[in-house]
Amino acid sequence: MSNLTDPGRVWQASPTPARRAWSRFKRHRLGYWSLLLFVAMTVLSLAAELISNDKPLLAQYDGRWYVPMVQNLPETNFGGDFDTPTDFLDPYIQAQFAKPGNWALYPINPYHHSTLNYFAKEPSPSGPSADNWLGTDDRGRDVLARLIYGFRVSVLFALALTLIGTVLGVFTGAVQGFFGGKTDLAFQRFIEIWSAMPELYLLIIFAAVFDPSVGLLLILLSLFGWMGLSDYVRAEFLRNRQLDYVRAAKALGLGPWAIISRHVLPNSLTPVVTFLPFRMSAAILALTSLDFLGLGVPPGTPSLGELLAQGKSNIDAWWISLSTFMVLVITLLLLTFMGDALRDALDPRKADL
Repeated sequence: MSNLTDPGRVWQASPTPARRAWSRFKRHRLGYWSLLLFVAMTVLSLAAELISNDKPLLAQYDGRWYVPMVQNLPETNFGGDFDTPTDFLDPYIQAQFAKPGNWALYPINPYHHSTLNYFAKEPSPSGPSADNWLGTDDRGRDVLARLIYGFRVSVLFALALTLIGTVLGVFTGAVQGFFGGKTDLAFQRFIEIWSAMPELYLLIIFAAVFDPSVGLLLILLSLFGWMGLSDYVRAEFLRNRQLDYVRAAKALGLGPWAIISRHVLPNSLTPVVTFLPFRMSAAILALTSLDFLGLGVPPGTPSLGELLAQGKSNIDAWWISLSTFMVLVITLLLLTFMGDALRDALDPRKADL
């Protein structure tokens, strides 16, 4: 007897395609744990100021409470002689907080990405030590702090570039595939011409004309990053627009944009979702490469590519290159495993066990 007619059994609806895909993704253990680890790394990097900062999170001095992380406090507040911003790494200031009744709660890593360790015991670049767990770079800045902040810059930049490229790629691919004919032909000729533009030369020219900035770099890379995805979306639309449900929607008088958004697009998103981790990997590699060449983010901005360039210039400072290389390898491996798991989860030929 079926569940509908048997009063002793509760009828349950079959899982949606999205839930079945998520179930298949979770069964891909390597991809699932890679997603959890990547999300954890991203969340920690977003809270970088709470993890790695040269200002205490909370402090008490002479009975008064301070939040130095969000306050610009002169050192006269803590027994200093000058009305200048307090250097909380100064041994004198730390000795003041060590007095009875005074205390300061420092982050786990007491260095900001821009902090110069003037009180280091060895000349810069110095190797890993109890003070600087991954050593310092050639300017005396903490490598661990620059890795944390640099990872955040890379991930946020990759997310923004992936989002912009995905939106442009889906839109152009949908227009080409659904309308076809002269519209498709005109777009294809434009893409052929645009893809022949020397992207690296344009970056060099714009870097020489304009002040380097993350926004400018994002715009320039977005102008070329949508074409690969556009081809896949176009192919999906060319296939799906001939199916019966699209013809039925046209016969009912539904407009082209309504058909695209309600019917064709949801059934053409498999390549879009599958390629998202790989597009993020490409974006991180692009930013790292440009920073390594000096064409990326403005000077002073924490960057994985800038750390690799420092490692190249300071061969003996092996800790700079090794730590940066390991962060890049782990990040790209996690994204690759996530992409493989997504591909298997969204493959219609993969039947549920």
